Amino acid sequence: MKESATVKDTAAVIKHIEELGLKPHISEGEEKTIIGAIGDDRLIQKEQLLGLPGVDTVIPILKPYKLASREFKPDPTVVSVNGTKIGGDTLAVIAGPCAVESYEQVLEAAMCAKEAGARLLRGGAFKPRTSPYSFQGLGAEGLKILARVREEVGLPIVTECLSQDDVELVSEYADVIQVGARNMQNYAMLEKLGKQQRPILLKRGMMSTMEELLMSAEYILSNGNYGVILCERGIRTFEKLTRNTCDIAAIPALKHLSHLPVILDPSHATGERHLIPPVSMAGVAAGADGLIIEIHPNPDKALCDGYQSLHLDQFRDLMTQVGTIAKAVNRAI
Repeated sequence: MKESATVKDTAAVIKHIEELGLKPHISEGEEKTIIGAIGDDRLIQKEQLLGLPGVDTVIPILKPYKLASREFKPDPTVVSVNGTKIGGDTLAVIAGPCAVESYEQVLEAAMCAKEAGARLLRGGAFKPRTSPYSFQGLGAEGLKILARVREEVGLPIVTECLSQDDVELVSEYADVIQVGARNMQNYAMLEKLGKQQRPILLKRGMMSTMEELLMSAEYILSNGNYGVILCERGIRTFEKLTRNTCDIAAIPALKHLSHLPVILDPSHATGERHLIPPVSMAGVAAGADGLIIEIHPNPDKALCDGYQSLHLDQFRDLMTQVGTIAKAVNRAI
């Protein structure tokens, strides 16, 4: 739409799109409004749209991911979580244990995370494990522990949902719902999450391309939930020294292709405690909007992924280092 377009002009375009049997999506930027027409593009006659008052240009979005693309929304999206912004000029750090084990464990980790400068608390109540004999999480009890700690410490909760059957339950407790790598292409669950009013942290699948990640985001966006945060967490390659191969290039690449905020998970990307600080700093330097890091009061006795969890003192040191890099790239924690 033209900068001079009125509310009446915009409403007329939306009505026209709906009459064509298409779905309108509105993106209001700082300078102009963009109206997306989602559906069969054969129904659109460019000349008719250009003839409507207030219309500036009509541009076909060629990429398969429409709503996630920069063409649809040139301005970066900033996702707000209880006042904490993910995206923009801030660096949001999410920290906490891989799995909720007890109230005392989560409370100690949360207090350290907040003191060091983290803005959100992570913790797994439901855990997808490669082995059926590994610790699977505390389930609903874990969600209650996270909620109790949130009340005491004040950090919003990020926790994973494993099944579409658990979407409503997790939504009752979580401030941000995480979709893990193994569920990135669980389309039925993505569609259901798209109807929720909670931000979604969408992790890249361990063998997924960036386009496939953006197409998964499209499932959520197309169902009405625009609070999507992309997460690079490493991909599977032939390399065995690290748990995964951290794709640092994915951060600037995704931010070039999409308006959605992008964060990095250095814990899963490396699987090695000593690699988390340098990879975290590399991610921030590459333009990540945030980090999600596993910490634990006693990693050597953790029930899940202790080898890739930082000791609390190590996390405090990391935050100092990350703060230096953030400042260098004009970001504030």
